[in-house]
Amino acid sequence: MPLSVKDLENNENFRQILAISYSDLVGFIFKYLVKLSGLMLLFWIVCIFFLLLSIYFRIDSVTNYETSIHSLLGFIIFPIICIPIHEALHIVPYYISGARNIRVGMDLKQFIFYVTAHRHVASPRQFIVVAVIPFATISFAVIFLIIILPGLWKWSLSVFLFVHATMCAGDFALLNFYFINRDKKIYTWDDADEKMAYFYEKIEKKEGENW
Repeated sequence: MPLSVKDLENNENFRQILAISYSDLVGFIFKYLVKLSGLMLLFWIVCIFFLLLSIYFRIDSVTNYETSIHSLLGFIIFPIICIPIHEALHIVPYYISGARNIRVGMDLKQFIFYVTAHRHVASPRQFIVVAVIPFATISFAVIFLIIILPGLWKWSLSVFLFVHATMCAGDFALLNFYFINRDKKIYTWDDADEKMAYFYEKIEKKEGENW
């Protein structure tokens, strides 16, 4: 049976380890983006690979008017079109996991878009799937298109592949928080009305220990 917010708040087997206001998300993201770990090393290697791939296709193309159009597509138009698709891909695993009060928001001051499931408790596995799905799905789809489409489409799509990867930095910062604390079983829930995110650690009872 899925856990509820009350299960976390009123249970001695759980301890709150973090509470983040949505207004402080950028600071939290930067903190965990620069915390070196195997996961973040892999993320930055992938970003660099996507960047080098786009440079390769740019060198291989001839500079002309069409190149400018495809540059505009890759750097601006495709990323803008992708924003609702990216957020929708966050919604799908939330919905499958049982969340129903799902909300999409944005904070233009911090230049972030987010999906939150109001007062829905997400297990570690559920949270990781929600965070990874947009990056994995869009990256594989774009790589497939790069392979099958000709000429300048390879340039514009490879640029978009890199830009979208950087757009996923917030997702990977949250994943890095989980990765660094992988010795803990962390559950999370959001209060979308108060714009707060809460993280709880499950305290494993040791053999012979009484509460």
